[in-house]
Amino acid sequence: MSTTRGRRGGASSDGRRTTGRVPRVHSTRPVGTGLRSSATSRPGQRRPGRRTARAAASAAARRRPLFTGRAVVLGGLVLLLALTLAGPIRQYLAGRAELVRLAAEGQALDRREADLREQLGRQSDPAYVERQARERLTYVLPGDRLVIIADGEATDGEAGTAPTTVPTDPVPWYQGLMDSVRAADG
Repeated sequence: MSTTRGRRGGASSDGRRTTGRVPRVHSTRPVGTGLRSSATSRPGQRRPGRRTARAAASAAARRRPLFTGRAVVLGGLVLLLALTLAGPIRQYLAGRAELVRLAAEGQALDRREADLREQLGRQSDPAYVERQARERLTYVLPGDRLVIIADGEATDGEAGTAPTTVPTDPVPWYQGLMDSVRAADG
């Protein structure tokens, strides 16, 4: 049996483990000791200084696009959320408007009820009923005199009888129409 295992994870002859991959070859370049020797320098920080022409050209070539993939996905999610919520929000606002309309209608009905109750209370008074019968129905008590004004002329009559007027010859309807047009024309 051999001391070396297969290609993966085995120990090599010098005692180091290998992964089976080809080792990377790093380019060697001199590192300036004055720039990297400060203790506050971190790998992610930029150092002040002028860019070289090659670095400026590389930065221009690597300029970020106007919309990144994450921004497009986020915009799509916001749009989807807005479209999803548009229907329920519209229904909510319509329901609120309906509630306001119904509340106003209920208040109007309450006022109407109060007016009708007041009118009902008035109609239970006999003096009010008598006054209304005289005004609206032209009722008169026995012994009262009834005066009815018809066509600008006052006529007298007994209580409960209508005044008698002498009927004139009937005028055809078209003659009456022409007379009213002439009167309206002046």
